[in-house]
Amino acid sequence: MSKDRPSADSELAKLTKEAPLCSEAPLFNVSTQGDWYYRGDRLPNKFARLFLSILHCIEGQYYLITPAEKLRVTVTDAALIIVSYEQKDHTFLLDSALETQHKVESREAFELNDEGIFLELERGIKAKLGRACYYHFINEFIISGN
Repeated sequence: MSKDRPSADSELAKLTKEAPLCSEAPLFNVSTQGDWYYRGDRLPNKFARLFLSILHCIEGQYYLITPAEKLRVTVTDAALIIVSYEQKDHTFLLDSALETQHKVESREAFELNDEGIFLELERGIKAKLGRACYYHFINEFIISGN
């Protein structure tokens, strides 16, 4: 790609940055268990995956952003629950409860606190390790000291 031509990502960022906020009231909610709700009704995972693809976290607030509009999303704990991971060298390949895959570049991406183990993914989205994944991580990296 030519250095004079903007990338598709930068052009999309310009489009979505200017999208107007549709409503002050959040229409979507993500529960502590990672379930997605629209106006109180649980969404099937296939729709949650679709909406996750346009979810952004900007200054601690979650939005679904398209070039035409922006919607607020309430996230109770984390937008995504990680159910398994695989380490390859220093990179971690993550699988979510919504059957999406993500990648982080180092173990330092994982933040341990009193509520669990969290990490930041693409577009600023916060993810949390699910219970089994949490114990696996603790055993592998904290107790064993790997």
